[in-house]
Amino acid sequence: MHKMKKNILVIPGDGIGPEVTTWGKAVLEKVASLFGHEFTFQEALMGHVAIEATGDPLPAETLEKAKESDAILFGAVGHAKYDNDPTAKVRPEQGLLKIRKELGLYANLRPILLFDELLNASSIKPSILKGTDILFFRELTGDVYFGEKNRSADGNTASDLMIYQRYEIERIAHKAFQAAMTRSKRLCSVDKANVLESSRLWRETVQEIAKQYPEVHTEHMFIDNAAMQLIKDPKRFDVVLTANLFGDILTDEASQIAGSMGMLASASIGDGIGFYEPIHGSAHDIAGKDLANPLASILSASLMLDISFGLKTEAELIITVVKQVLAEGFRTNDIADESTNPYQVLGSKEMGKLILKFIDQQVYSH
Repeated sequence: MHKMKKNILVIPGDGIGPEVTTWGKAVLEKVASLFGHEFTFQEALMGHVAIEATGDPLPAETLEKAKESDAILFGAVGHAKYDNDPTAKVRPEQGLLKIRKELGLYANLRPILLFDELLNASSIKPSILKGTDILFFRELTGDVYFGEKNRSADGNTASDLMIYQRYEIERIAHKAFQAAMTRSKRLCSVDKANVLESSRLWRETVQEIAKQYPEVHTEHMFIDNAAMQLIKDPKRFDVVLTANLFGDILTDEASQIAGSMGMLASASIGDGIGFYEPIHGSAHDIAGKDLANPLASILSASLMLDISFGLKTEAELIITVVKQVLAEGFRTNDIADESTNPYQVLGSKEMGKLILKFIDQQVYSH
């Protein structure tokens, strides 16, 4: 068995970040001890907590630790006080944008993995959803979010530049095609090439790259149609490749297909360090109340084991255990419904401990 030595940086962040990240980290420690790996952990500040402590949403010390690590497990950033004040110059989210830029994290991977036990949690009919398994590749460091922004002198006209360079499209396309090769060899690239010049470059580039992966069935779809098809027939998608803005919207739409944001993990990767986080955000309304669902952070840890460390067995073990916990009827508040046995609705800590217990059972029973 291949033993690994890895240095993992934990950035708990804001709101429920620290509560859920505790369990993502605990699962990594458990896996390391059971499989004989050596994981060392460091911790650092980012977001609102970092602004409070240092005045900077991404302190230099955090960035330094990040660059020295093999992978990063992150909680969430954000605080209600900034949401209501669009004029605030320093904001928690700036930390996240900056670390993506600094670490060259140009690809955001979001698996939409549906657990049969939670099919009723979605607003879409279970018959349409069952069997959905989509992997989104969203470009993360280009597009309209990073293009030049202008406001006219009189304040009445504003513009944001939607910009892509060929190399930015090429590098994420290769990652998406490589992933498609390990899955069912289907890739759908989403753009708006009927209207946007940047999308025409996107489509042209993806068509070129596709020639290098002749086994992958590649289709191109306009963003408006893709948004509709995602609701109408999510099973038709496998790997979805798209730009930053479209990806931002589509992945949030897809999270609702899955029924709970508390269940979804994501990875931001480039050519080096991987950055793993649940998609649920800081959820300040439930922070400190032991209500947060730690499963997305735990599934983010599974993604880290798989993508950054290549430990497929360990990664799949975690997914198996999450399925087992759900199959046995255990829920956190956000995924419980009227049919859930009230005695099986667990707080963050109880759910985290149960996952660790089931991991032990799985390993020792084999």
